[in-house]
Amino acid sequence: MGIAADIVIIVLSGLFAGLITQKIKQPLIVGYILAGIVIGPYAGRITVSQVHDLELLAEIGVALLLFSLGLEFSLNKLKSVRNVALIGTPIQIVLTMSYGSLIGQWLGWPWIPSVWFGALISLSSTMVILKTLMNQGWLGTLSSRVMIGILIVQDLAVVPLMVILPQLTYLKAGLPQMGAAMLKAVLFLLLMIFGGTRILPRLMKIVAGWNSRELFLLAITAIGLGVGYLTYLSGLSFALGAFMAGAVLSESDVSHQALSEIIPLRDLFGLLFFVTAGMLLDPTFLLAHLRVLVILVLLVSVGKGLMLAGLTRLFGYANVVPLAVGLGLFQVGEFSFVLAKVGAETSSISNELYSLILATAIVTMILTPSVSGLTAPLYALRKRWFKREPLQTINIPSSGLRDHVVIAGGGRVGQHVAQVLKRLGLAFVVIEADYRRVEQARAEGLPVIYGDASQESVLDAAEIGSARLLLITIPAITVTLSMVRQIHRRCPSLDVVVRAEGIEQMKMLHECGVYEVVQPEFEAGLEITRQALLHLKVPATGIQSYTDALRRDLYAPLYQAHYDYETITQIQKAADLLELTWVKLQPGSLLEKKAIQDLKIRSRIGASVVGVVRQGALYSNPAPDYCFAEGDLVAVIGRPEECAAFQALAASKSAESYGQGDGSR
Repeated sequence: MGIAADIVIIVLSGLFAGLITQKIKQPLIVGYILAGIVIGPYAGRITVSQVHDLELLAEIGVALLLFSLGLEFSLNKLKSVRNVALIGTPIQIVLTMSYGSLIGQWLGWPWIPSVWFGALISLSSTMVILKTLMNQGWLGTLSSRVMIGILIVQDLAVVPLMVILPQLTYLKAGLPQMGAAMLKAVLFLLLMIFGGTRILPRLMKIVAGWNSRELFLLAITAIGLGVGYLTYLSGLSFALGAFMAGAVLSESDVSHQALSEIIPLRDLFGLLFFVTAGMLLDPTFLLAHLRVLVILVLLVSVGKGLMLAGLTRLFGYANVVPLAVGLGLFQVGEFSFVLAKVGAETSSISNELYSLILATAIVTMILTPSVSGLTAPLYALRKRWFKREPLQTINIPSSGLRDHVVIAGGGRVGQHVAQVLKRLGLAFVVIEADYRRVEQARAEGLPVIYGDASQESVLDAAEIGSARLLLITIPAITVTLSMVRQIHRRCPSLDVVVRAEGIEQMKMLHECGVYEVVQPEFEAGLEITRQALLHLKVPATGIQSYTDALRRDLYAPLYQAHYDYETITQIQKAADLLELTWVKLQPGSLLEKKAIQDLKIRSRIGASVVGVVRQGALYSNPAPDYCFAEGDLVAVIGRPEECAAFQALAASKSAESYGQGDGSR
């Protein structure tokens, strides 16, 4: 079968290795590369015959990877961390390249491979970091936003590096060749900016209008690969053209659909690329150079981590952020494989150096979850050993804080709650570690403390001991658990309301003694469902039964494990069984000119009259002798069927006998 058989072997081995790495909670990329080592030519037995042809096919994987990167690129993602991302990251890349070059020179490598090594280790892994942040519950924190901003710019940097680095090999022939390549790249960029932005989005809009998914997928694939091929014919990188095609389409109306369609194709060809990349690794060579590999891993991890932490601190981020960034982005990333493949193909780096670089990347990727997990304990030690940083407080009342609400997290949810409390005149304070949000709170006149809500000194500043309620709106489960444990140790009677993502987080919080847990995505979906059922005229009782059943399914694990939780939940939901309904009395209503006590509303129907609005004036809890009049807006409370019975009574115009009342409402 030739190359077809090779592809089958690659897909099956990639699947098997992917299942294993997923089971042991490692990045899939690591599994793909290990699969490539096993079926590659250095494993002792060649199981894949057409290695060169597969490498050519793998170029499509690189092109699609950069095409999707262009589609995902948006400056809006960098707004909140634009300084450290757009200015700090290029500085980090240059410093890391210099650092890597020094390491290469120290190990006796020629200067060109040393520069390549520095460039390769300057990039971190977006895939590994995103997975690590999600598993640790840090996604959404300030630290994660800084890391993602840096990663976006690092990923973008691979494009100019792919253009510039191969030209270093031809410096002996002078700079004209490099200058010509740079000129071609600039002309191509101008052509795409002024021509591509006008043609490609319009073309895709026309294709999308035909409502053919197959044709849409074919069109975006043809654009990504076609533009890449044109750049290849002009003497530039195939991947550069694919990236620019994606970047042009990213600003169009079809960008999200294009990305969702191309991702499965990208992942499939990406598998092909990473497996073929692993085929070039020689396990025998790595074992013979194990000492060098260990030295490289240590030097890269420590040096790169310190540079990233220092730059983050230099750009004004304090507390846990520099530590989290340094321990999170120290690894070598997947785009380094792309760049290393270019270096190997242009003979800029040897196969031995290629093997060392890829091995360094794999080891640092595997270490990332464990090293990143040290952030919280190391930060706690730092706080214990070193002098605490002075806390900045804004708009705190001169009389101090007493009987107040503490809101941990000044994001959209926290600020919304704060605005409501402010309008109601209730005392509160917001704790926020993102200085941009602190400035927003200052502008709104909200009392705020700048600091990490999981730290004791910050909780002391918020006068947590005299608070009446703690609201934790921070999405990071690690921060939430740290706060909950401290609160239960210091103020066990304080009521705490937290947010969680999924049943696992809810179970962890319950084990810490928290019963008030809100799951935003679940509640939003439930409310949308409720609104839809109301519009579809489904009876209110049926809607209540349905939503109760959904909640019981969600919280079933807790119900089964803890009877008390079910009891508390049922008590909390008891109020949901009552409904407040407003009914306007139309001309000729049976209730007109009759007193509440004569109608015996509560004893006969079950609902209670709790208010009447007449000519703009509100009469709350009207007396039994209150007589209804035409145009009254009557508020009744009761179960849905009781409120429905009152509505039917108010709409009735036929005579009925009520007898003498006893004051029932």
